[in-house]
Amino acid sequence: MTRFTVNNQPVEYKMDPATPLLWALRDASNLTGTKYGCGTGDCGACTVDVDGAAVRACQVTIGQIEGAFVTTIEGLSRERDHPVQLAFIAANVPQCGFCIPGVVMAAAVLLRKNADPSEDEIKAAITNICRCGIYPRLIDAIQRAARVQRGEETIDAGPRPGISPAQAAKLVPALTPPK
Repeated sequence: MTRFTVNNQPVEYKMDPATPLLWALRDASNLTGTKYGCGTGDCGACTVDVDGAAVRACQVTIGQIEGAFVTTIEGLSRERDHPVQLAFIAANVPQCGFCIPGVVMAAAVLLRKNADPSEDEIKAAITNICRCGIYPRLIDAIQRAARVQRGEETIDAGPRPGISPAQAAKLVPALTPPK
């Protein structure tokens, strides 16, 4: 049995310790936001936060992370109002959406470590592959999310699926220009 914490909940997996984290999350915990893309760690669709590091969940086994703290896209923000999520929506970054959870998780880890990343630092940290070509908007969106996290800007998220406009208005103040 392997024990660690997923999205602030202790879990115990009665699975082979050699099971990739990706499959434990998707199959045993029904956390399907973590996507299976390539299975080789190249695409980044399965990126999650493990103890503060962006990790490709297809490349780490549950036995390797015994006692760790794992955050998936579902655990990043219950209301889908994390600055990275809001900035991606505001910049129309998502296209098909398949790679977005992994990109968001990689960006969230980056911004936790670096409050003001340069374009080169973003490019070095976000190596995820997107077939839709979100790259032109990605750098600006991550830098905007950094400004939001630093309190220099807010984002009007507008209506989001599952949240009424009134709820959204309470969650996120109107857009204000940077100071």
